[in-house]
Amino acid sequence: MSDWPQGRSDDNRDPRYGRGSTGAEPEGARVMRQVRRGPAAPPGAPPGQNPYGGHVPQQPSYVDGGEDPASGYGGYDSGYNTGQVYGGGHGGSVPGGDAPAGPGVRGPRPNWRRRIKWTAITVVTVLVVASVGTYFWADSKLRREVDMSTVIDRPAAGDGTNYLIVGSDSREGLTAQDKKNLHTGSAEGKRTDSMMILHVGGSGDTLISLPRDSDVEIPTFKGSESGKTYKGTGKRTKLNAAYAEDGPTLLVRTVEFNTGLHIDHYVEIGFAGFANIVDAVGGVTLDIDKGFSDKWSGADFKAGKQTLNGEQALAYVRTRHAFAASDLQRTKNQQKFLSALAHQVATPSTVLNPFKLYPTMGAGLDSLIVDKDMSLWNLASMFWAMKGVSSGDGTSMNMPLAGSRGGNLLWDKAKVKTLVDELNSGKKVTVKGN
Repeated sequence: MSDWPQGRSDDNRDPRYGRGSTGAEPEGARVMRQVRRGPAAPPGAPPGQNPYGGHVPQQPSYVDGGEDPASGYGGYDSGYNTGQVYGGGHGGSVPGGDAPAGPGVRGPRPNWRRRIKWTAITVVTVLVVASVGTYFWADSKLRREVDMSTVIDRPAAGDGTNYLIVGSDSREGLTAQDKKNLHTGSAEGKRTDSMMILHVGGSGDTLISLPRDSDVEIPTFKGSESGKTYKGTGKRTKLNAAYAEDGPTLLVRTVEFNTGLHIDHYVEIGFAGFANIVDAVGGVTLDIDKGFSDKWSGADFKAGKQTLNGEQALAYVRTRHAFAASDLQRTKNQQKFLSALAHQVATPSTVLNPFKLYPTMGAGLDSLIVDKDMSLWNLASMFWAMKGVSSGDGTSMNMPLAGSRGGNLLWDKAKVKTLVDELNSGKKVTVKGN
């Protein structure tokens, strides 16, 4: 049986169909379907209402020019005008829903919530990566050279954190011309030019200067390099002699022995590093109460508010010959300047400006010698505390004195004990220094 309708075979089927025509004449042109539409209804007119009277079909229909006798199809409503050819809805869009269906038809609205979310994620990611990178870069620059574990017979730790901040006369990194410009001289080795204890704790931020000529006893200590124990002789000497004898660890040991205050961290900076930090931050503005000059340090200042560069700053903090109470006035100048420097470094104009922040961090971190347990967070805490002191939120003072002996400055032992007790217990400091 043939599957063709009416038993038609390939030989007798209509020559218009099949694998090519055998007829002498080509297939006649077929009539294209036409879209039949009525006039558009005005806005607000009821559906199906013809404004000129009569009824308007709800949808146009596709109609053949005539019924095809071969197919049997007549009029055909495709639904194309409703956007339903591809299963679309009423948005009038093509597959995918992103491109507009045609002129006059609005495309999809931008997804602003999604864009904002991804923008925020990108910004946060960049900031996190930059912050982590900066942290490890800065951390790698710290010179952790002081091993506090070699310090023996240490007092118990009290409230807060105590930093021993030392300015040395190290000429490391200075050329012959630098030494001439900075008036540093050419002495070999290094000695302590300034010493301060910064306490950060419940009693508030307190900055205490230790005059280099302070009369102290150098106790029994363990050599930082030899590892040998050297017995104390009870001899009284100047405080800066401890550093000259065995460096930072003996200085820490001597300060702890003579004060009873536990030192948690050690920070040291030399001449070159100090000047470089000041220049990197763009200079430090200072209000000088009274003008002074000193040929030894190169200082030559008039009274009033002024911005000091690295060379001038070094001269300011080193000057001692211009004052009657040379060591005491110098420690006050050092406190004043270091507090102003910390305030300058911590300002938004420095912290938020990478072109100033990174050079400042590079100059400062390369120049600092710290203990092996010092972290960047500790260092940042120290700077913020010094800034607080300069803004009046803390206390700055010299170690209380009770006179002098043989050129050495004697501490007032009763006041020193009260001061240390207040710091260790987190109480407000009531002791006044010189």
